[in-house]
Parts: sequence; structure tokens; C-alpha cells
Amino acid sequence: MSEIPPQPYAPAGPMPPAGPVPPAGPVPPSGSLPPSGSLPPAGSLPPAAPEPGLRRRVWRIIGLAVMIVFIAACAIAVTVFLGFNIGIDGLLLGTAAALLPVPVLIGAFMWLDRYEPEPIGYLAFCFAWGAFVATGAALVVNSVSAYLFEGWGLSDSLVAVLVAPFIEEAMKALGPVLLLWWRRREWSGITDGIVYCGLSAIGFAMVENILYLGGHGYAASNEQYGPASGAQQLFLIFIVRILFTGFAHPLFTSMAGVGLGIAARTAARPVRWLAPISGLLVAMMIHGTWNLLPSLVVATGEPIVLLYGYLGLMIPVFFATGGFAIWLRGWEGRLTERTLPAYVRAGWLSPPEVATLSSLGRRHSARRWAKRVAGDAGVRAMRNFQFATTKLALLRDGMDRGLYRNLDAAGAEERALLGRISAERSVFVGRDPQTPPARWDGERYHITFPDGVSRPIEAPASPVVPIPITSYYR
Repeated sequence: MSEIPPQPYAPAGPMPPAGPVPPAGPVPPSGSLPPSGSLPPAGSLPPAAPEPGLRRRVWRIIGLAVMIVFIAACAIAVTVFLGFNIGIDGLLLGTAAALLPVPVLIGAFMWLDRYEPEPIGYLAFCFAWGAFVATGAALVVNSVSAYLFEGWGLSDSLVAVLVAPFIEEAMKALGPVLLLWWRRREWSGITDGIVYCGLSAIGFAMVENILYLGGHGYAASNEQYGPASGAQQLFLIFIVRILFTGFAHPLFTSMAGVGLGIAARTAARPVRWLAPISGLLVAMMIHGTWNLLPSLVVATGEPIVLLYGYLGLMIPVFFATGGFAIWLRGWEGRLTERTLPAYVRAGWLSPPEVATLSSLGRRHSARRWAKRVAGDAGVRAMRNFQFATTKLALLRDGMDRGLYRNLDAAGAEERALLGRISAERSVFVGRDPQTPPARWDGERYHITFPDGVSRPIEAPASPVVPIPITSYYR
């Protein structure tokens, strides 16, 4: 692991229009960071991380092309299967109805991921994997299992309890598992696991809802009683499956996401294996328990069993998981407060810069300030600055945890991020006429007063933004 490169007299940085901000956290002592190798010269822009070799880039392109073709083939197969089984009318109506909750569910997961948004391509991969690959595999396994159970004299309703939870949860989680194996550095923690697995589950639920709404809803009733009855049945199933239980699949699979997120941010090999397996087993158990309720209703003749299960299982698990995800988002968002103070001491960042990263509200205030002092270019630079500093915090946290085997590559990425931070900062720093020219050397401010003399000023106990110029100018 490399020491943080020194950068004396960095600019004081962005300062949103506000009063005192809670402290960004204690600055670690100089001996807390491990010994370093060669460091870039102070004040110079660090070199960019080396590009991967030509052979590696070629294999990446080939792998990406193979994955796209595979998902496209699965999409065609699933579409043909649905069209053949529920008809064109059922497919179109079911698709229209099943698409309605998708933007809401995706928006909820994107809201969780606002501190360090994941690449759109990776989110699209997880969604497509769940919609076509996981659904296609589940359709094949569940159909074969139902045929076998019928031959054995068993009720095909047992498939929903003994087979479906295992194959569906395993296949929904497999896409994010592949992403973790392929792009582990893109995983910043448990929130990312929940988001990736949630997107996969939303895709799966969308296609499954097409089958239920268009097949069991519209097509089945239309065949017996006509289009009006089909539309009525589609509406009733929409109420149950979308409005009341539309969150079920994302809720189940988020348990696997928790395990994958833990595995992504630990260097302990046993935890890397046990956490995803445990999360997947919990997802399977909750899914199986929920699928068991309709069978209990049929066996007992008491529909109220379903209501008891909904209120006693789904609602508590939903609120507990949602509350945990919201708390976790805030905790992971404050990673900058726990990690970046080391860069404050090294002179790369100033205390107000770190303080303005610890909440979404402060980040929004910083962007508004940047727009006021530097226009649209300033707000873009501030957004990029915030993204780069968040990536830097994640990288340093990973280095402290021992997640990177190639420390030279991690150090090169760190220097590249520091260079990007300096470049983005230059767009908006020093442009606020209400703030005097100031620089931060890692311990104190150097502020240029109206007489043109730069004087050192000790940092206040709590970061103050902007620097309180009135008290110094009296």
C-alpha cells in the first residue's frame, strides 16, 4: 500500500454558501499511513493509470460481444415462448401492464445509489440478465419440474415451493455475481450489491408479470368469456401482483445483494464465499415461504392465511430491508469523512471540501455555489470533482482493507484521481469575489489579505464555509 502523495499548498477548494459545517472527522496522525515508494513531485499533475494491454482489450471486446449475443438470444427465446403460450394480444397487453411499475422500481434503486452512481451499462446488463437469461432458465427448469412432478403423482404447486425459489434466486443473482467477478472495483459496498441485484430482480419480475397478466389474466379469461372478462381479470391480477406485491422479487434478491456487497469489500477469503452464499440462502428461504402461502390457502381453505403471511412476513421484511438500505446509504455516503481527512493532512484537500461531501444536501449546495461563481462549466466541474473524490475515498478504503493485489496499479489510479481532482477544482476555485485567495497546506490556511500579504491562519475546530472573511478584515 502506498502513502498518500504530499501536495503542499493546495487551493482551499470549493466553499458553498453556508455557515459552520460539522467537522469532517479527525485527521489521522502522520504515522498512520504505511511507508511509501516513489511519490510524484509536489504540485505536478499525477500520471494517468496505465491502459490495459492490447490483448486484454481484445478479450474484453470479445467477451462483451459474446455476452450481448447470448442475452439477445435469450430475449428472443423468451419472447417466442410467451407469444406462443399467451398469444399476441396477451403478450402486448401483458407487456404494457408489466412495464408500468418498472420506472418506479428502478427509480427507487437509483435513488439509493446517488453518492456513487453505477455505470448505466452495468445496470442495463443486470436488468437484461434478470429479464431474459434468469427468466428463460427459470421457465425451462420450472416447466420440466412440473412435468416430472406430475409423472410422480405430485401436485405441480410444489414446484413453486421446492423448485422455483432456488432456480429463480440463483439465476437472478448470477448476473451480479458475474459482474462482481468481472468488475469488482466498481462495487463500493453493500448498496451496490442491493442495486445490482435489485435491477436483475426487476427485469425478472417484469417478464414474469407479462406471463401472469397477459396469460393467466387476459388470455385465459378472453378465451372463455370474451375480451371484457379478460380485461377485468388482467386488472384484478394487476392490483395484486403490481400494487401489493410488486416489490417482492427485488426484496427477495436484495438479500443476495447484501452478501455480494459484503464480499466485494473484504479481503478475508472465507467471508468472500460465505457472505454471498448466506445472502442467497436467505433470499431463497423468504421466497419459498412466500410461495408456500397460496398452497396453504388451498390446503386449509382459509384465504385469510395469505393476509396473515402478507402482514406478518412481507411487510416487516420490506420495511426492515428498506430502513437498512436507507441507513446504509447514509453510512456509506459518510465514507469520505472517514477516509479523506488523510488527504487533508497531506494537503491535497481542504477541510471544507471534505465536509461538503458528507451528505447529498451539502453536495447540492456545493454545486449551486459552483454554478453561481463559474456558471454551467462550474457545476459540471463540481459534479466531476465530487465523483472523483468519492472514487478516491473508495480506492483508499480498499487499499486500507487490503483489497488490491496490484498495489502499483492502485497507486497509479490514486495519482490519476488526484490529478483529476486538481483539474476539476481549477474550474471553480478562486472565482468567488466574496472569498479571499487562500491555500491549505495540510495544517493551516494561508490567506491573502487586502494589503497583499499572505498570512497563516489556523483552521477552526469545525470546517467553516466560506472562510469567515469578515472577522479577518476588521
